[in-house]
Amino acid sequence: MNTIKLVALDMDGTLLNDVQEISAENAKWIRKALDAGIKVCFATGRGFRSALPYAEQLKLDTPMITVNGGEIWSKPHVLHRRSLMPVSSIKRMHELAQRFPEVWYWAYTVDGIYNKEKWITPADDYEAHHWLKFGYYTEDDAARMSIYEEVASWGGMEITNSSPWNWEMNPEGVSKASALRELCQVLGIEMSQVAAMGDSLNDIAMIQEAGLGVAVGNAQLAVKEAADAVIVKNTEHAVAHLLEHYVLKG
Repeated sequence: MNTIKLVALDMDGTLLNDVQEISAENAKWIRKALDAGIKVCFATGRGFRSALPYAEQLKLDTPMITVNGGEIWSKPHVLHRRSLMPVSSIKRMHELAQRFPEVWYWAYTVDGIYNKEKWITPADDYEAHHWLKFGYYTEDDAARMSIYEEVASWGGMEITNSSPWNWEMNPEGVSKASALRELCQVLGIEMSQVAAMGDSLNDIAMIQEAGLGVAVGNAQLAVKEAADAVIVKNTEHAVAHLLEHYVLKG
């Protein structure tokens, strides 16, 4: 394996513990990695505004991948690329959501996030916004599968999840992996020099393409099966474990 030069970290369920905090142990080892000249990059389904406070907490001046690859940041506040979702797709997905009263839904725009309780006004003024991602959440397995089958039949979408109970939709070709490939080109780094870690389906492609792909112990089974290594849970300082035992060892 080549020397790791970039570490790409999912946030929820991976870097963050179950109360959305970065443990002191994880923060300590991220600082050690940065001091060793290794770039540490968030690769998250979160939007920029919700990821930024954690970057600031860690004093990161490194790239960020947000909204499942919908936005690539050269460093915080410096946008490299943004991939928008067609308005027609958002309209179609919103109309589908309304056929399932028990399903919660949300969508990211460039300016913010909207959801079932707080949708755009007027509710059909889709054209007034620049859309990035749409998501559905339900613990009803039948409803969740019906939504998947319907959206998949349309084509033109990347369908992943960030928990076993949701679906997240980005435009076809937009993923954490595609963003990571582009970021590597900008930085002059090979994908073989990347370590990527996550817990959900939206992490699988980057885990498979990275030189070192790692699943946390609490990851979904498909993620564990795709990974080169499965380590401790997010609540057991998984990032510290990755950096100490795989990236900075020796």
